[in-house]
Amino acid sequence: MMKVTIIIIVIVVVMLGAYFWVGNYFYNFALNAQKEKIFIKDNPHLARSEAVLPEVAEKEKLTDNTFKERVPSSSISMISKDKLQLKLHADLYEQREQNHKWAIVVHGYGAKAAVMVRWVRGFYDKGFNVLAPDLRGHGESEGNYIGMGWHDRLDILSWIDQILAINPDAEIVLYGVSMGGATVMMASGEKLPNNVKVIVEDCGYTAVDDIFAYQLADLFKLPKFPFINAANSVTKLRAGFDLYEASAVNKVRASKIPMLFIHGERDSFVPFEMIDKVYEAANADKEKLVIPKAGHGESVQVDPALYWITIFNFVHKYIS
Repeated sequence: MMKVTIIIIVIVVVMLGAYFWVGNYFYNFALNAQKEKIFIKDNPHLARSEAVLPEVAEKEKLTDNTFKERVPSSSISMISKDKLQLKLHADLYEQREQNHKWAIVVHGYGAKAAVMVRWVRGFYDKGFNVLAPDLRGHGESEGNYIGMGWHDRLDILSWIDQILAINPDAEIVLYGVSMGGATVMMASGEKLPNNVKVIVEDCGYTAVDDIFAYQLADLFKLPKFPFINAANSVTKLRAGFDLYEASAVNKVRASKIPMLFIHGERDSFVPFEMIDKVYEAANADKEKLVIPKAGHGESVQVDPALYWITIFNFVHKYIS
């Protein structure tokens, strides 16, 4: 009997060890901000599609460079309101003549505020003051984990407070692309001040467990169970959030703020089908823009005219 008990204990210990080893591996792979994200490099789902014309891409790049030369940014920082008290950074682009129009422009996974020039320019040239934050573990912001938008959604609320300290009458649009899109959707269901008038998300995912399950199947050919469960156990220990709780769909469903949803039809990194789920969940005024032939995050490059016309036709319903 004692022998059987010992064998059972050994089996349980081995299984638990394997469970947490697997969870730790995938945590480091996807969420450890200190580990290089190799799967992003040369990822066929992120390769430039044929719909992005080289001459258009080059022209836009030159315009971005010109913008950086003519519009200086200032750096601002704040301390996160959670127990980690992280120092978070943002780039601030203020209009020469102050006005009430503001945009918070949020970058994607593995990126930073400094690469958001194209989107910053889009709003700035329409008269908006723009704040572009570095999310936790990105750019100049502190943090040893990638929050996938979940803890970042609360940081967005704090950035809103920073704007209101500058201009209490600010009228704010929240914009995000990819993980930034998920971030602003997750923020949408929080108790936001009336100053937040409209939200625009581009190719954000439905929920963290959904996008992880998709990437797990795509990169490793592995099922969601038990691998996401193991990763979730480690994430709760090391980063303090639950992958299954981090849902853009649920937050959008609770939101009353008008929202524009954008997605490239050929997106296979954050599956195109996800736009329907978040769009259908929205109970406020909403619109949807699908850009044919555009891959992940390429909508602004494939058809920039339609992209920006659609955004500002929607935004200007709520911010004059």
